[in-house]
Amino acid sequence: MENLSRAKGKKETAPTSPALTEEDKNLDLTLRPKTWVDYIGQEKVKKNIQIIIKAAKKRGEPVEHLLFYGGSGLGKTTISHIIAKELGTNIRIISGPTVEKVGDLAAILTNLAKGDVLFIDECHRINNVIEEFLYPAMEDFKLNLILGKGPMARTMELKIPRFTLIGATTRLASLTSPLRNRFGATFQLNFYKNEDIEKIIQRSSELLGIKAEPEAIKLIAKCSRFTPRVANRLLKRARDFAQVEGEGIITEKIAKQALDFLEIDELGLESGDRKILKTIIEKFQGGPVGLQALSAASSEEIDTVLDIYEPYLMQLGFIERTPRGRTVTKSAYQHLGIKHKDSQKLI
Repeated sequence: MENLSRAKGKKETAPTSPALTEEDKNLDLTLRPKTWVDYIGQEKVKKNIQIIIKAAKKRGEPVEHLLFYGGSGLGKTTISHIIAKELGTNIRIISGPTVEKVGDLAAILTNLAKGDVLFIDECHRINNVIEEFLYPAMEDFKLNLILGKGPMARTMELKIPRFTLIGATTRLASLTSPLRNRFGATFQLNFYKNEDIEKIIQRSSELLGIKAEPEAIKLIAKCSRFTPRVANRLLKRARDFAQVEGEGIITEKIAKQALDFLEIDELGLESGDRKILKTIIEKFQGGPVGLQALSAASSEEIDTVLDIYEPYLMQLGFIERTPRGRTVTKSAYQHLGIKHKDSQKLI
């Protein structure tokens, strides 16, 4: 316990953050579902994709380009792996910001085989030049490269194998219309239901060889922010406590102890969430407040507020977006044990 206490003061990625960490990458190799049967939740999306795949196979064609959007940790990469496996093809994974030159794009596309899946994460961050060259690749499966400069410049058309592009983004509105319109189908991955998160935790505990009591699983699921990645991360932390403080079994008491140590409350809020809410309440009288002002007052980056804190706080109904900015709801006041400003006026 002493070592755990020492670690508490260190600034680390919040355990409830849906952002991918190095630890998550290793965990994904073990826990990532390989088939549709193992992929729990997102039933409507799964059914639609299965129909698209079956239809493409009957026609003997590659699957049309697909776009997935939704918060981090909801399974966009996992579902893309399953699609590639169902098609019996390879998958190449890249991140939008890493493709900086046209030559990089050409090298990636020409190394694909017919029917392969190219998965582009954070596709809303592809730069404009690369995006222009990606359009004919998606539509006509060719690249138009410009060789040389000035009067000696000439265009070379390079044919590429028919492939399936799967784009993933956390910000659909940030995609340009020309890119968004070139995807054959767009799917939103939503937050998971609590019962689905419980099933995911149960499956993960079995794969990791962890014994977890049903009440402990329910408690972890309730604090997982409806996100599988967060659920698996909390399960690992509870396992650590079970091994150090218990007998290797995650009981409800052990799970509660782990969550308390991580400063995660019964709704999955951690210190960062509470700081955002209290900043709006204490410095802006509950709002409305603009995003830039909130970012400056809370010492959090705008992207962190948008991608990490705000989606879950809105899902809980603790924050509302208005034309004038963000406001904190009465429910958030009640959860924090703070009197609402309207109640204060009546006293």
